[in-house]
Amino acid sequence: MEYGFKTMDDIDVEGKTVLLRVDINSPVDPVSGDLLDDTRMQLHSITVSELSDRGAKVVILAHQSRPGKSDFTTLKQHALAIANIINKDVQYVDSIFSKYALDVIGNMVNGEIILLENVRFFSEEMPKLTVEEQINSHMVQTIAPVCDYFVNDAFAAAHRSQTSIIGFSKVLPSVAGRVMQQELSSLYGVLDNAQEPRVYVLGGIKADDSINVMVNALKTNRADYVLTTGLVANIFLVASGVDLKEYNYDFIVDRGYEDFIDVAKDLLKDYSDKIMLPVDLGIYENESRVDYPVDEIPNLPIYDIGLKTIDLYKKKILESKTLFANGPAGVFEIEVFNKGTEELLNAMAESSGFSIIGGGHLAAAASNMDLDGEITHISSGGGASINLISGNELPAVKALVESANKVK
Repeated sequence: MEYGFKTMDDIDVEGKTVLLRVDINSPVDPVSGDLLDDTRMQLHSITVSELSDRGAKVVILAHQSRPGKSDFTTLKQHALAIANIINKDVQYVDSIFSKYALDVIGNMVNGEIILLENVRFFSEEMPKLTVEEQINSHMVQTIAPVCDYFVNDAFAAAHRSQTSIIGFSKVLPSVAGRVMQQELSSLYGVLDNAQEPRVYVLGGIKADDSINVMVNALKTNRADYVLTTGLVANIFLVASGVDLKEYNYDFIVDRGYEDFIDVAKDLLKDYSDKIMLPVDLGIYENESRVDYPVDEIPNLPIYDIGLKTIDLYKKKILESKTLFANGPAGVFEIEVFNKGTEELLNAMAESSGFSIIGGGHLAAAASNMDLDGEITHISSGGGASINLISGNELPAVKALVESANKVK
């Protein structure tokens, strides 16, 4: 209980019915409907296998996408994928709290595994209910009485205050699964024991995520340097007085980030010695890449940081002892504009410091480059890791800590 929550090491699950919440939300082929990636099933298979091997009756809760999306579908294929990974049967049950589902749970034997239907098919999951409403929901009131423990392994959804994430923690003895435990131990570890120099590489197109991390890291004196890339860099360049021309300014506005220019101005005023901005940028011109100094940008799209900037940033990364990165440096999906993202990732892998990537597109890029073993920790949950690094409390973790405190 180093960080206040209990783990699977603290419970005896043999012969017990364990309700396990995972996050196996996966990309789906829009034409065939087939799952395109089993990465999250691979991650959670460790927890599923351990519980089954220890003699638990494992009842899995999970979601896939959300209402209105093309990949909002059943979990039938997910059950097959998990079964193939762990080489054990995983029964798919096409409901959650029907009499049939409860009968299946009641007839389980030790080591058996079932996967209930997509929790987001049910109206009690998606609305932002109060904790009291979650506790009194039909989902919790029906399933909790037939279970002995709740194991929350869904780190990637830990920043969501939803019924299947929070409600069960309030009524069942609750512990962290292995994915949740590893993520929290790694992230808390770097926050608590960060060695200097501490370098943050912040970019991507979700600029609010990265800027919120920056605000917290600078104001709490957790960052020695912040290297800006992607749309974040463009916002800070505008804030510093650089004219990125109409196309790129309008892109900032169209994404809803105009107000962040003032946030960037304040940060530059207070922390100009810590915030590094690009000196050149990769521009999409005549269907190719041309690098321009920041004070000579034409009225054309910015797709990457420039080559001189890459060299400056790599030097800082290689000098770092603690490194946190979020968001790609540019449009890395286009080969000629992947240089910033790939060069910085290679530098992170080469660095002897402790390095964390906060999930999302940058994590995908690192995996595509086979750098999983070279980066200290690649988070499975972008939103959750960003919120944690930003200093925000994760509702799922708070619920686990409160559950642990109940039975002290």
